[in-house]
Amino acid sequence: MNVARMDQKEKIEYMLNEPTKPLICQMAVPTIISMLVSSFYNMADTFFVGRINTQATAAVGVVFSVMAFIQAFGFFFGHGSGNYISRKLGAGDIEDANRMSATGFVYAFLGGILLGVLGLIFLEPLSVMLGSTLTILPYTKDYLGIILLGAPFMMASIVLNNQLRFQGSASYAMVGIVSGAVLNIGLDPLFIFVFHMGVAGAAVATTLSQIVSFLLLAVMSRRGGNIHIRLKNFTPGWYYLKEIIRGGVPSLCRQGLGSVAQICMNRAAGVYGAEFGDAAIAAMSIVNRVTMFANSVLIGFGQGFQPVCGMNYGAGKYERVREGFYFCVKYAFAFLIVISAAAFIFAEPIVMLFRKEDQDVIRIGTLALRLQCLTFPLSAWIIMANMMLQSIGKALKASAVAAARQGLFFLPFIWILPRIFGLLGVQMCQTWADICSLLLALPLGLSVLKEMSIQKAAGQNRGE
Repeated sequence: MNVARMDQKEKIEYMLNEPTKPLICQMAVPTIISMLVSSFYNMADTFFVGRINTQATAAVGVVFSVMAFIQAFGFFFGHGSGNYISRKLGAGDIEDANRMSATGFVYAFLGGILLGVLGLIFLEPLSVMLGSTLTILPYTKDYLGIILLGAPFMMASIVLNNQLRFQGSASYAMVGIVSGAVLNIGLDPLFIFVFHMGVAGAAVATTLSQIVSFLLLAVMSRRGGNIHIRLKNFTPGWYYLKEIIRGGVPSLCRQGLGSVAQICMNRAAGVYGAEFGDAAIAAMSIVNRVTMFANSVLIGFGQGFQPVCGMNYGAGKYERVREGFYFCVKYAFAFLIVISAAAFIFAEPIVMLFRKEDQDVIRIGTLALRLQCLTFPLSAWIIMANMMLQSIGKALKASAVAAARQGLFFLPFIWILPRIFGLLGVQMCQTWADICSLLLALPLGLSVLKEMSIQKAAGQNRGE
């Protein structure tokens, strides 16, 4: 059935009554495509800039932590408002959902302006803080200065994308994101090599693409049975901000701590890999992009589950939430086993795609990638549990799981392990963080699943 052609009430009924497994797959296909192409979006700069030199490659990796930070606040407002919207639509409160939609959008755009201005004012000290060496610094400033100009559009695009997803309009969200990503891949070589702009050209391509995505998503939000963003519905005040915080903090923890983790990894690689010059930073930047690409399929699959989870939980259909969760974990784990095995075997040629001229980059990156492959399948439970907890409003538990992988465990490990094992400690830090994250996510996820079983058994499931 074509969800895009339904009106709002038809879409809600469809999300609450369609068989869970095919429904999740239907929602997941466009989100997986969006995430994959978005990962290409991020990898394109690394790929093309890698043709310039090692310093330019490292600079893009350094600036990626700032982009992740901007994206973190975009997901904070996008998931915070989107989770609330899906639950309210499931409960039939469309007017409240409309107010939250406008409020989340406006907060994000204003927040993007603030972050962009602050970043430009403190451009050089920020570049140094991120881990730039003296040789990397000029490239970092050129790239970062332009990226910050697009911060409001990046944040607002993420909000529009997520609000569309949580309404069950993942195909519309996909159009906006994919169009911008494809444009970026095409503009990168044009600005870098044809116009001879170097690393600044990659930043111009990325920023222009984000603006195009924003405009397309704004158009998509006004089609079908989607909530139209109307500025008159903007409702500042504690109530909606509290709900955004409640639903968005897990995403802020996940994405924001990912940015902090990347900064710490860059600095640790620079210190404990100093004998290799900038090669260690470049290698870890490449590995980060590769693992993010593989992770994008998992996240896309989980994002297909989120609107199903949120609406059905809001309607009291707890057994559908449980069924969907276990379905996602099972198939995500099987997929990650295959991907991890392939990446482990072909780690060296994968790294060489980005920087084949530097043997130190290849050697350091190959080992780091293989170590991460050992525990990558554990992310199936970690990420799906995080998304379920976040979608049903379990903010504290969701935040704990979200903060674990690249915060609660990664940050202590990146401080301790390199002091014991040197550069090897940097390379295996994420592996140990993943193991500890699973040990935390398992009981938290299981406790909520058990709670839903009890509610169903007690007759609290309104859908049965």
